[in-house]
Amino acid sequence: MKPHEHIADFGTVDGELRVGGMPLSRLSARVGSTPFFAYDRGLLDARVDRLRSALPSRIELSFAMKANPMPAVVQHLARRVDRIDVASGLEMLTALDTTMPADRVSFAGPGKAPAEIRQAVAAGIIVEVESTTELGRVIAAGDQLGITPNVAIRVNPDFAVKGSGMRMGGGPQQFGIDAEVVPDVLREYAASGVNMLGFHVFAGSQNLNAEIIAEAQQRTVDLVSSLAEALPTELRYINLGGGFGIPYVDRDRPLDLDAVAGSLHELVDGPIAERFPTDASVVIELGRYLVGECGVYVTRVLDRKVSRGKTYLVVDGGMHHQLAASGNFGQAIRRNYPVVVGNRADQATEDSVTVVGCLCTPLDLLGDDVELPPADIDDLIVIFQAGAYGLTASPTAFLGHPAPAEVLV
Repeated sequence: MKPHEHIADFGTVDGELRVGGMPLSRLSARVGSTPFFAYDRGLLDARVDRLRSALPSRIELSFAMKANPMPAVVQHLARRVDRIDVASGLEMLTALDTTMPADRVSFAGPGKAPAEIRQAVAAGIIVEVESTTELGRVIAAGDQLGITPNVAIRVNPDFAVKGSGMRMGGGPQQFGIDAEVVPDVLREYAASGVNMLGFHVFAGSQNLNAEIIAEAQQRTVDLVSSLAEALPTELRYINLGGGFGIPYVDRDRPLDLDAVAGSLHELVDGPIAERFPTDASVVIELGRYLVGECGVYVTRVLDRKVSRGKTYLVVDGGMHHQLAASGNFGQAIRRNYPVVVGNRADQATEDSVTVVGCLCTPLDLLGDDVELPPADIDDLIVIFQAGAYGLTASPTAFLGHPAPAEVLV
């Protein structure tokens, strides 16, 4: 998607980008300093509403907090979604501080510390175990606390999902228990005293191909249907994962949500209705797709310089806040995220410039040879698609620069 398409999503007023209906210069003055992340509450709500209107009513939405654990964002989404997924003790505390009931919070991820497991069991959270070691620790915590733990098994499927930005299933993985050994695990621990709810299968993330996502969901339903035969009780929880991607660079095309939803309607009305109890929860877990496009990263130009014919805009932010935009968060080939001059959003592009941060490394690159309106010192540079895996996925301590603010508007 081109930058002007993102400008249209947020809107402008008097030539300035708006976030949450507020002109960027006014928002910057309100925050008090740059750099900062700003998340648009209206765009968050619009994304949830769009999902609700497209997906089958039986599908429950779970927010994968790892994408954006800012407490204000989590608090807001807790009132709009059906579940929250966490991946650490701190994320767990953030979720428990919302209106979301504890038994609608799930805890996934390899390497859960015994203390975190005990905390989750005590709270009544669903622990999605990734190994028999974790399952043993859950059982021990339940025995010590006199509580029956809520458990689901994270399954490493026997298939891989093509086209995902990050593969998280198929082949050897640190994620989940291999599908072929799950029946034996269920039989071995059938009398362990845990409340075994069902399964979580997450095969890949950041996928923009609706056909591939639909195929993965179909194969996941088939796999869960087979594994459910070994459950000691009826299946009550099916987490189909997510993996819905968003466009980051020019060549990306937005995911066809209607196509994904159409396939899900067929699955829900067909195999899921036929094979699983009507009261079993069917969950889609989304992080990036919910929050990624609602956020911007705003940084101020400190210097404009020319080096041997190449123009640089040096800004007060950088990869220590927005690692993904620098290309150092998994891009095989670095490509520019959408970048604009936020206080000149209506002006024509005239300059080819390179936007760099304030760190002592050539990796601190936010935009390479990007076409922008004329920009100079104190202008505001805005990077779109910054609502997911921004601040908390970046090396904020590097060189000791101040942490950026975050606001939900």
